[in-house]
Amino acid sequence: MVTLLLEILKYTLPSLIVFATSYYILKQYIDSQYNMKAMELKSRYRKDAIPLKLAAYERLLLLCDRIHLPNLILRLKVKDMSAADLKTAMIISIQQEYEHNLAQQLYTSQQLWDIITLTKNDLMSIVNNAAEKLGSNLSADELAHAVISEYAAMEKNPINFSITAIKEEAKIILNV
Repeated sequence: MVTLLLEILKYTLPSLIVFATSYYILKQYIDSQYNMKAMELKSRYRKDAIPLKLAAYERLLLLCDRIHLPNLILRLKVKDMSAADLKTAMIISIQQEYEHNLAQQLYTSQQLWDIITLTKNDLMSIVNNAAEKLGSNLSADELAHAVISEYAAMEKNPINFSITAIKEEAKIILNV
């Protein structure tokens, strides 16, 4: 009986060792192939994502240009417009431009998107403050002058701050 058991072990033990070794080598190979494919997919994603991120930064720079108060006034102010109408048009335009670019936050950091949001809020606040200081029944020219004066008097220009933040984040993506 002992000899039969030794005879069985003589054949099964080497088979089990060969099986365990083969299993270990095959598992290592499959794991390395999986990791290589995962790295390849990540690389391809990064390569595809960079143009999308750069396009988002371009859109955000365009947003900054479109909501820049002097540009906004030139685009919206028409002859014989009241201050109330200009104020409303400016607030609506800033909000619409922001909403039109909401999807860009998908490609930016949360910090950059917060800066863009603060810039929008600061610009709307400048328009509202200038309109409140002037009162009603004034012309759009007077409001435009007040808005530009208040904007120029700001210690930190929100548009320039946003543009700098966009450029800095784009540099990170481009490794410049």
